[in-house]
Amino acid sequence: MILGIYTLLVVLILFGLTIFVHELGHFLVARRFGMKVDAFAIGFGPAIWSTKRNGVLYKVGLIPFGGYVALPQMDPEGAEATADGHIPEIAPWKKIPVAVAGAVGNIILAFIIAWIISIIGKPSAPHERDTVVGYVVTEGEEEERLAYEQGLRIGHRIVAVNGTPVSNWQDINVEATLSREVVLDVDTSEEMITVTLPTWDTEMGVRLLPGVSWVGHSDVAQVVPDSPAERAGLRPGDRILAFNEVKLYSTAQLIGLVDEHRDRLVPVKVERRGESMTIDVQPEYDPEEDRALIGIIFSPPLWTVDYDEVIHPKPWEMIREFSTLIFRVLRALATPSQAGMAASALAGPVYILYALWDMVQNSFAMALWFTCLLNVNLAILNLLPIPVLDGGHIVFSLWEVITRRRINARFKVIIMGACWFLLIFAMIYLSFRDVSRLGLMSRSAPTEEVEPAPDDVTDGPSPAAQD
Repeated sequence: MILGIYTLLVVLILFGLTIFVHELGHFLVARRFGMKVDAFAIGFGPAIWSTKRNGVLYKVGLIPFGGYVALPQMDPEGAEATADGHIPEIAPWKKIPVAVAGAVGNIILAFIIAWIISIIGKPSAPHERDTVVGYVVTEGEEEERLAYEQGLRIGHRIVAVNGTPVSNWQDINVEATLSREVVLDVDTSEEMITVTLPTWDTEMGVRLLPGVSWVGHSDVAQVVPDSPAERAGLRPGDRILAFNEVKLYSTAQLIGLVDEHRDRLVPVKVERRGESMTIDVQPEYDPEEDRALIGIIFSPPLWTVDYDEVIHPKPWEMIREFSTLIFRVLRALATPSQAGMAASALAGPVYILYALWDMVQNSFAMALWFTCLLNVNLAILNLLPIPVLDGGHIVFSLWEVITRRRINARFKVIIMGACWFLLIFAMIYLSFRDVSRLGLMSRSAPTEEVEPAPDDVTDGPSPAAQD
């Protein structure tokens, strides 16, 4: 209960702060230019709090998916949109900094958050720092074996996807999600090879590499009573580094190695509280599972990430990484061959709030990291030249500055109304799709330990497993 209240408060504060600084940017610059401000609102719908001071209505709406600053001088119908019917006209060039100010507010907040993260550090998982392959399927469906048959092996490093350099598995997943087929440039440490793979579509809107998963640790969460692991002395919290002198890159790899060494005493290299040791374990065949087990429950639950290190990224590098990601998706949306896949991967407001909720429960630093991404995203998207967004106001104002003629008010009302309708429709559609996908996640998340076969691996966090 306490955790839920804490999470809710942090989510509302961080999400509300993101909206607040955006609208505050508009508000402050509009005031600086002497423009009339009718309202300053965070959220939409019925007001849960409101007050009016110096002619400005300040309110917090019930629906926390945005906000607005009501500026009649930037309204398509100008003074006619206000009750008093007489407001001084403002020069078109002044409207441009007012429109830009919202995005500037978000970028400033993003840099502040990035600076804080650079000081306190951010939890990081192995796949967020490298592109090492953690597992490659060797048996199963033909499509699953494609990577292995083309020479991809555990421990290889992917250096580029479709010619685009990649530095972590997020980069790889983005390129896979936006392509029906990918060409991987792979460093085997001995030579460079090329692997061509189709991508698998998923119900969650992302596309995965068939038969390939990222690198991760094999951490012991529980030890099964009276099992080979317990008899050998393995303990919860141990990190298994190598099995029979083979370096481990994933839990799926460990599952396969255990089955290959059934009824044989093998050395297991373990890290315990910072110290390395070797323990001899003898896997035993389990007829119910039809494979050998040593009796450990390992790896995190399905929807958590294997964080193992705290990193201190530079603020500018964080902003650049987020910007590159957002522009990559926008470029895909504008590319006919990738537009459909990019659109299917878009998240709506419900999923964004869910993701922020999940980050808060994971760690406050991760919540800040996601809020930083959210601010960069909001800044860039609002500057797109779409009439209903800030970028649309900028385009209209530039046209008036260049031509020295006002755009027909009725034309602006019609086009902005149409864009508002499309935007609201898109938000509703994405929200319903978010709810549907989150329902899929809820149904597929494990409620007890599961025992996957070695080839039952996808490109994502490994499920909790017993070995």
